[in-house]
Amino acid sequence: MRTLLHTLLCLLVASPVAAQPLNIVWIVIEDASPHIGCYGETAIETPHLDQMATDGIRFDSAFVTSPVCSSSRSAMVSGMYQMTLGAHNHRSQTTSGKGSTSEAYYDSYELPVKLVPQLFREAGYHVTNRSKTDYNFVPDGEVYHGKDWSEAALNQPIFAQFQLSGGKNRKAGRNADPEKLQLPPYYPDHPVIRKDWVTYLDSWVQTDKEVGQILSALDEAGRLDSTAVFLWTDHGVSHLRGKQFLYEEGIRVPLIVQLPNKEQAGLVRDDIVEHIDIAAASLALAGIAIPKHTQGRDFLSNDYIPRDHLFTGRDRCDETVDIIRGIRDTRFKYIRNFMSHVSHAQPSQYKDGKTIIQTLRDLNDDGSLTEDQARPFALRRPAEELYDLSNDPHELTNLTADPKHHDRLTSMRKLLYRRMLEVRDMGLIPEPILEDLGRDAGSKYAAFLNTDRSEQTQRLVAVISAGENKDIEALLTFTESPDPSTRYWAAVWLGVNQVSAAGPTLRKLTSDDTATVRIAAAQALHRLGDDSTLPLLLEHLEDPNLLVGMYALRAIEELGDAGQPFADQIAAAQKSDYEFSRRIAKRLTGKWQ
Repeated sequence: MRTLLHTLLCLLVASPVAAQPLNIVWIVIEDASPHIGCYGETAIETPHLDQMATDGIRFDSAFVTSPVCSSSRSAMVSGMYQMTLGAHNHRSQTTSGKGSTSEAYYDSYELPVKLVPQLFREAGYHVTNRSKTDYNFVPDGEVYHGKDWSEAALNQPIFAQFQLSGGKNRKAGRNADPEKLQLPPYYPDHPVIRKDWVTYLDSWVQTDKEVGQILSALDEAGRLDSTAVFLWTDHGVSHLRGKQFLYEEGIRVPLIVQLPNKEQAGLVRDDIVEHIDIAAASLALAGIAIPKHTQGRDFLSNDYIPRDHLFTGRDRCDETVDIIRGIRDTRFKYIRNFMSHVSHAQPSQYKDGKTIIQTLRDLNDDGSLTEDQARPFALRRPAEELYDLSNDPHELTNLTADPKHHDRLTSMRKLLYRRMLEVRDMGLIPEPILEDLGRDAGSKYAAFLNTDRSEQTQRLVAVISAGENKDIEALLTFTESPDPSTRYWAAVWLGVNQVSAAGPTLRKLTSDDTATVRIAAAQALHRLGDDSTLPLLLEHLEDPNLLVGMYALRAIEELGDAGQPFADQIAAAQKSDYEFSRRIAKRLTGKWQ
């Protein structure tokens, strides 16, 4: 297919850039799921996007490897899984803005691999980005020439990224037809929820116009016929079960690829594509060698072997710590909640600031939600979730306890653990510990580059599983591990399970060499009724590793009002150097005032 494509392009003489390498354009839209005409949405009209799908290839099973912007974009621009890079935690490894930490760690935030735009730049492309980056690392060297692709020389190929606000734009004109609106059954048909969904659909209409303008500008410049355009969203709609979570609403995205001269126009593909695959496909179209470190696949290649499953994950989002991994094939999805002891709807300044979330919390408090709608507010979650998407597209019936699906559950669990090993997933290492490992190694990516992490990952899965299964003997044994991450999780689960016999062991851990372990032990002891441990948490609020301070505040918040006698010290943390520590301190201070 690509040979034919290049042959056709070389034969064209009408365009002054026809003989040049292909132009590559990425249109990346924020916070939106496939609610557009070509994907079946009827409440709005999206003519430019629908025409693009008619002129190109529409992918019905496209997914992101992370359902939040910074880790999704980190994977996107590198063609690698965010958990391989150590870029899996939202707004991490930044030297300025939200999530920036102490200068002592800055040198470890540089990524020692070349990003896709840098490879295009080295190949002679004019490389631009209008205008968002939001990467969870500091690129090594210059990445973009600027924001405007039209500043390229006439005969210079372009690699241009456009970042559209998409679902974040809630000021678009009113277009959606409320009468045609269909809310998912896991949300109540409430005026506030309905209004928000209408406004979200309106944002798609505005996005459609912006896409039309981009394509028109390329056409007027004589470049469109020699340009491959990739359009997708960085994750799903920002809602309770969408953005930040691994349900379809969070990870399934639209993907439309318009090739030069409308090659393969009208084709609809249902094979599974991950958004990191766009990097590999783009490089291949431009004739640029795909680096060995790239984990994406060229899904436009003649010898492409389709993926038989998706691998995706969610980690810390702002101040909300969570670890979720998922596997999805063409019919079934398996979700592993490694922090099943906390609620889906943990406190979050970002999400709780939304009127829709406030409304849903109020409806849950007064008992107005159905069982399915109230599920995210449960204090704990199942460790595993299994859904038959063919019969249950809204993921409401968890099949893990169904004997008929025992074999499938077992096989998908094994597959997920295997993938975690294959990609060197760092997600189970507590972030403050990983922060120090990254600094010592030069980067989080380098920390395990030449190390077989299989034994550690398997052990971390085992200690968490022991906690879920209340295997106290195993947990006590894990507290003796030389690995601080293992000791951390053992302490966490001894506290969650309120193992009174673990008191002496936990008191020993409050003097552990690793601050994060000391925090977990102090929190666990408090759960066992030892009120004397709270000052141990307060001692860590100003740790040089700013993630340690955030973990300490988070531990205090999880203990309810136990920290209120120390309200003044906690209020002072509102001036912390770390944005996400400030958020927790502000939330606690507001509650106690």
